[in-house]
Amino acid sequence: MTNLSLAAARLRSARSVVAITGAGISSESGLRTFRGSTAASAANLPKDMQALWAEFDPQTLATPEAFEAEPEKVSRWYDWRRLGCLAAEPNPGHLALAAIERAITSSGGTFTLLTQNVDRLHHRAGSSNVVELHGNIIQWRCTSTHRVIDLPTEPFAIFPPPSPFAKGAFLRPHVVWFGEMLPPQALEAAATAVQSCDLFLSIGTSAVVYPAAGFLHIARQNRAFTIEVNAEPTAASRIVDVCIQGKSGEVLPALVAAAFSAPSA
Repeated sequence: MTNLSLAAARLRSARSVVAITGAGISSESGLRTFRGSTAASAANLPKDMQALWAEFDPQTLATPEAFEAEPEKVSRWYDWRRLGCLAAEPNPGHLALAAIERAITSSGGTFTLLTQNVDRLHHRAGSSNVVELHGNIIQWRCTSTHRVIDLPTEPFAIFPPPSPFAKGAFLRPHVVWFGEMLPPQALEAAATAVQSCDLFLSIGTSAVVYPAAGFLHIARQNRAFTIEVNAEPTAASRIVDVCIQGKSGEVLPALVAAAFSAPSA
């Protein structure tokens, strides 16, 4: 039995599935992987953004301190990223995960999608039970009241954009910056789902960033069947039950077809 066949058989019989996704699945939609971005690659970006990427390490922009010190610069960079996410389209990997959710829940099971991505492509692909561990870049929130707002698809006219909720306040991306805590509700929902799952999928993530990386270990401790889908080997590759190396946009549709289209043995 091949790794894909074994994974499909276990997925077909699973009653409680948790999947976690990282930047790898979004990169197949043309979005840059955050940690892989470097100043050296700035020449590949639009001219109006080259200076931002050439002058700053992207990870230094993703902090509350950066926003406080240079709110216009940080807002411009994040607005450009927001527009890039809106312009991107869900790829076959995103669509396959939505199909897995429909298949599992239609037979009375549960499916929870944990994502470290902020682009909301999973929502647009049709996934419904999505837990955003790092927030999302499509919505922004007030720096004073913390109220979240859905934004129009046009670029901002003012940087940083003023908040409609409090005088003198601004809007900032509804994402988790370095030095900030992950949303407690998201962590609680993730922990609850992982502790009760019987199958755990790790997709397009390096499996080294905590606390998200710890979910795989919790699933294993609870004897869930674990599957990794990633383009390259990771820290998780040696400990999962099945490791399938390849693009998620190719592997996941094949997994869906093998699990839910073919007759069960």
